[in-house]
Amino acid sequence: MQIAIPLFDRLTALDGIGPYETLQRLPGAEVVFVADRTGEIRTENGFLGLIADATYDDIPNPDVVVVPGGTGTRAVVSEDGHPLVSWVQAVHPTTRFTTSVCTGSLVLAKAGLLDGKSATTHWGAYDSLAKLGAVPTEQRIVEHLEDRIITAAGVSSGIDMALRLSELLVDDVAAKAMQLMVEYDPQPPFDAGSVSKAGPEVMERLIEYMADGKA
Repeated sequence: MQIAIPLFDRLTALDGIGPYETLQRLPGAEVVFVADRTGEIRTENGFLGLIADATYDDIPNPDVVVVPGGTGTRAVVSEDGHPLVSWVQAVHPTTRFTTSVCTGSLVLAKAGLLDGKSATTHWGAYDSLAKLGAVPTEQRIVEHLEDRIITAAGVSSGIDMALRLSELLVDDVAAKAMQLMVEYDPQPPFDAGSVSKAGPEVMERLIEYMADGKA
């Protein structure tokens, strides 16, 4: 079972690494990081590099695709015929599941997979997702199992999506085993993980950080 996670300039690391940490432990799973070129791909702020071991041409028939998000998705979807979008279009007909985390759903939408379908993304990208033909929703995970598509909301939701994917690929016991393996038992010290919970003071601080390039 080959699971492909595409990399691109200025992706969000946890969008890909969260699902990787969960899915790589499934029986028979082979996770491959793929890009338009092999070698190092730098994440959003340039602080972290991830390595693509294969090109898109090397991976024509993955069983599962997990497209991460990040600020770099805007460049991907602004370019007609971007290699990532073209690859998603080419491989989706034969995948078991094509999935996204955060603004990775913009890539699926650009590829035409979400036309008229409900989908989720980071809360800051709902308008961008709608402009690409999807119907944004605040749900943490959105499934279209008849079309083999799953989208997850912002960054941390990728772990939730990967656990659900583990259930679909194997069974619920396997998913629970993966959850235990990574000790995913969230007990956050604060309850500000959504716009509705954060409040104006937190939102103001976040906007300040974003303006300074810190978020």
